[in-house]
Amino acid sequence: MSDANNSNHLLDDESFLRHSFAVARRAISHGNHPFGAVLVNREGSVLLEVENGFMPSRDRTAHAERLLATMACTTLSADVLAAATLYSSAEPCAMCAGAIYWAGIGRVVYGLSEHRLRELTGNHPENPTLDLPCRNVFDSGQRKTMVVGPLLEDEATVVHEGIWAR
Repeated sequence: MSDANNSNHLLDDESFLRHSFAVARRAISHGNHPFGAVLVNREGSVLLEVENGFMPSRDRTAHAERLLATMACTTLSADVLAAATLYSSAEPCAMCAGAIYWAGIGRVVYGLSEHRLRELTGNHPENPTLDLPCRNVFDSGQRKTMVVGPLLEDEATVVHEGIWAR
């Protein structure tokens, strides 16, 4: 890939990642935690976008990435998923990385690292983060999942300002 193609790819990644930040902000407006995920096909079209779904049922497993992975693998073909990229406002946790892997999504780009998220959330009871990078989860599988991140981490952090102190 030429430097121009790499540069264009990075610009696309940043644009779609910012889209996931907007979805995360929308989640806040719906009373949910500030996480969002966007699935983009090989051609650069948004296929799905999902915000965190913690409320109203207080479902601690309703992470944006997990919800998106479930929707994706029940509505899209394996070929489309293998070539797709999931953009996530924050690094997928171990549960979400497992769901992404099982869904067959080929690439993940995330903003906020799990380590940095943990610094922001502290010991908040609604976000007991795991110290298990998504790369470790993906690397333990039989199928390759490409990971890019953290990317635009300072921008991703802004979405969480004032949320975890409540």
